[in-house]
Formats: sequence, structure tokens, C-alpha cells
Amino acid sequence: MITSPFLLAKRIGVGLFAGIALAGAAPFEFVPAPQTDLNRVYRIDRVTGEVGACQYGLKEGTIGVTFCYAPGEGAGKQVPGEYGLVSSRHEREGGVFRVNFRTGEMSVCYVFNEQVVCTPQATTTSGPAVAPPSSQSEGQSPR
Repeated sequence: MITSPFLLAKRIGVGLFAGIALAGAAPFEFVPAPQTDLNRVYRIDRVTGEVGACQYGLKEGTIGVTFCYAPGEGAGKQVPGEYGLVSSRHEREGGVFRVNFRTGEMSVCYVFNEQVVCTPQATTTSGPAVAPPSSQSEGQSPR
């Protein structure tokens, strides 16, 4: 069967459009909190870096409810980039790392006062965003 150049171009165009649409179909990434007794899942917009979280909760007389936490200080939209979430392997850590794969910047995000908050972004080349913790609080992390 011979296909006309017009029909062939149309099929290629539809295929390219479908490929582009599918590439943009998954703008979010989801990662569980590493804390082993916490049923929280974090969500990030891969382009804007905006972070939110949800978890399951009990409610009398129902099968339960989903509690979601909106982006708060530092967790809102960032400079457009290629963002992701990385969960540490620390079993008592309630937060996750937000990473920018293009710049190498990282911040820590966690639930605080019914919102997701994130520390300022930092990289190893620019040094820490804040002074390291004192030996008194060493090993403690936000939950």
C-alpha cells in the first residue's frame, strides 16, 4: 500500500504531538517519608519545585480521611528547573530532600504547623545555607 506524503506527514505530526503530550503528562513525583511509623507521602512539581504532602488519618465513624498539607514557607514555586525528591534512609526522619537536578541545589522539606516548609536551597559549592548545628542539637532533625 502506498501512502501519500500528506498522509504520512499527518501521521508523523500526530505521533510527535502524542509523544510531547505524554512527556508532559506526569509533572509530579511522589516519595514516602523515610520515617517508618509515619504514613506520609510528599509530592513535588518537577518543573516548579513546589512541595506538598498528604497522609492518612483516622476519623471516628468513617474509613478514615486524607490529610493534605499545602506548601508553606520555602515550599512554594521555585525558579523553573528539573526538581525531584530524595528520601534519606534515616528511619526516624519525617522530611525529604528537594533537589534541583540542573543546579545541584538541595533543601530539606517537612511538615511544620500544618504546612510543608523547606529550608533555603544550598549546594556544596556555595557552602551551607546556615551554620552547622551545635553539638547539643546534633543528630536531631525536624519532624
